[in-house]
Amino acid sequence: MRWCHSSLLHLLCCLRLRVCTRKCRFRPPVLLRELWAYVKLVLQSLQYNSLTNSDVVFDSVFEPVFWTVDRITRWFGMVFVCLVVVLTSSILVICYMILLPMVFATYHPAWITWHLFYGHWNLVMIIFHYYKATKTSPGYPPIVKNDIPFVSVCKKCIIPKPARTHHCGICNRCILKMDHHCPWLNNCVGHFNQRYFFCFCLAMSMGCMYCSISGRNLFLDAYNTLERFKHMDGERPGVPVTGMGLLIGILPSGQTNYQTPSPPYTFRDRMVHKSIIYMWVLTSTVGVALGGLTVWHAVLISRGETSIERHINFKETKRLAKRGKVYKNPFNYGKLNNWKVFLGVQKRSHWLTRVLLPSGHNPPGDGLTWDVLPFKRDTVPV
Repeated sequence: MRWCHSSLLHLLCCLRLRVCTRKCRFRPPVLLRELWAYVKLVLQSLQYNSLTNSDVVFDSVFEPVFWTVDRITRWFGMVFVCLVVVLTSSILVICYMILLPMVFATYHPAWITWHLFYGHWNLVMIIFHYYKATKTSPGYPPIVKNDIPFVSVCKKCIIPKPARTHHCGICNRCILKMDHHCPWLNNCVGHFNQRYFFCFCLAMSMGCMYCSISGRNLFLDAYNTLERFKHMDGERPGVPVTGMGLLIGILPSGQTNYQTPSPPYTFRDRMVHKSIIYMWVLTSTVGVALGGLTVWHAVLISRGETSIERHINFKETKRLAKRGKVYKNPFNYGKLNNWKVFLGVQKRSHWLTRVLLPSGHNPPGDGLTWDVLPFKRDTVPV
């Protein structure tokens, strides 16, 4: 019996070694094994624990979609930045090469002074704030051990998350006071560059509306002129040719040769009018779209919340309303004080030096700790 038992164990061990050897021989590629492990993890996350709800199931099911969108947005970030630069540069070329000579030739000196002053101030604000928004880090929580209070632990970074901090899947790290990831900046909008982002949106919206309103009559004239050019092209006399004369290059005898008159317009005329139409359509479209986004962010700033916090506060308000309670945003200091904190206004002169003029000052605080309702009255008299 002892011999049979040991022989049986030896036989099973040999069979197991053979099976393992065969499995090792037919081992799938690393990419397939990683994909299978990822899918298995997603399926297991659907049965995580008793706290699983519809949001967890939704995030788990659509995790591959989110992952794909994040990677595509990350790859095309520089493309979007180049697109902003190219489109803005094209409008500037049209303004300097076409519109500015027309302004000097037709406008009163007072209007010329106004257009030169406002147009260049708006241009400086756009360029400055866009550059700062793209190059300024939004702020990241420390990854080393510290005594900073935190509200949770990031399930992806596995580091403590201070208040108002959220994880960005595109940047693949946590962002202080994260608002959103902007593909047009190729950067996250967070604590240290949110002011630059908003000022850029505001300046760009104002510039687009300025070009759209001031160029409306030019657009109508250019459109009507192009339509007249098309009508003239349709009425221009051609060279009447009959028979095979067109093929062999010989006109029939007795045929009168009518010379086509030169057009009353040139190629440059067409391009000038098309450029004006292009400028008006582009600035009007961007002005409406970006203007709506700017108004939305202005409302959020007045409420003392970010885009992400708007969603969180809305859900929390509904949850407490069912219990007969009222939710109050702890970071809402009042409309005026919210704007003062956001813009970094600490005295009256800052409305000029930090708001109306380009300024690279940092926002109040470090983005790691936040005061809860610290203002009982206006800190700056206005």
